[in-house]
Amino acid sequence: MAQKEDRLVKDQPTEKPAEPGPLAAYKGDKPPAPIWFETAVSKPYETGYAECRGARIHYQRWGDRSKPGLLLVHGNGAHGHWWDFVAPYLTDEYHVAAMTFSGMGDSNWREAYDMETFAQEQLAVADATGMFDVAQKPIIVAHSFGGFVTILTGAEYGDQLTGTVIVDSPVNPPDRQRPSKRRTARNHRIYPDLAAALGRFRLAPPQPCENHYVMDYIARWSLKEVHGDEPGWTWKFDPAIWRSFNIGRSSADCLRETQCRIAIFRGEQSVLMPDYVRDYMTHLLDRQVPFITIPEARHHVMLDQPLAFVSALRTLLQEWTYSAPKRAVPARTM
Repeated sequence: MAQKEDRLVKDQPTEKPAEPGPLAAYKGDKPPAPIWFETAVSKPYETGYAECRGARIHYQRWGDRSKPGLLLVHGNGAHGHWWDFVAPYLTDEYHVAAMTFSGMGDSNWREAYDMETFAQEQLAVADATGMFDVAQKPIIVAHSFGGFVTILTGAEYGDQLTGTVIVDSPVNPPDRQRPSKRRTARNHRIYPDLAAALGRFRLAPPQPCENHYVMDYIARWSLKEVHGDEPGWTWKFDPAIWRSFNIGRSSADCLRETQCRIAIFRGEQSVLMPDYVRDYMTHLLDRQVPFITIPEARHHVMLDQPLAFVSALRTLLQEWTYSAPKRAVPARTM
């Protein structure tokens, strides 16, 4: 499925430019990075595509295919390379893959998008990488928007999984929910050079992040070079994803109906996951579910505190390896 380059527009100097992001100060140079990060992102991996409903879904894969599968899933407008510095730390025990949803990163764009298709894309990548060919069923670890997809996957297809780990994906109580608004699809700008494009990169929702080396790494994978009469750089994700997106089932209902083990991670300073959200999600699950808070992390947990996140995730996965899940109890209505 071809990328729709007609959704790109040239950066127009007559328009008021957005405020520069934190990477602008580096003028296209890479920020200094610690050795652990450079070592992690230099680990070799295999790339491939899974076919799902007429689109090719990109993935990276690390480790031994004979080990249990661990599928890493990104958030809205992101891509699988958000996990490149996390995945190598998990390969001792797992065969790890990081996928990219359609309309984002290096996966194909679609004419329309919906939550069920994204859930099917998760299963397609797990199947294409051989995760269903080993005795232990795979585990999905998913951040932000990817967590909402995974909540659906756990409800609809949880019998095919060992468990799901939902990272800072808030299911709000009814009295705290905001009515959904129709989003306008804004065309991407084309920036004259890579430095200019990197200087506009920001996290969404907005937050400070001291680890500029991580932001720079994922920003470079978020961009593509365009050629023709007006060459430059622009974003890879499809700006029309939310034009008529079909959310489908409520996340609260899906959380209640999770058919596999589940754990919830949040950033201690995340504006999306305050205590009342934790309490409501725990109530919906109505069972002993790990709810793990990462200190000094905001919404983008693995960017803010990557090594703390890895340590907590390793601990959880080890506990799941050597314990049996508690029997689920039907949730009470609230």
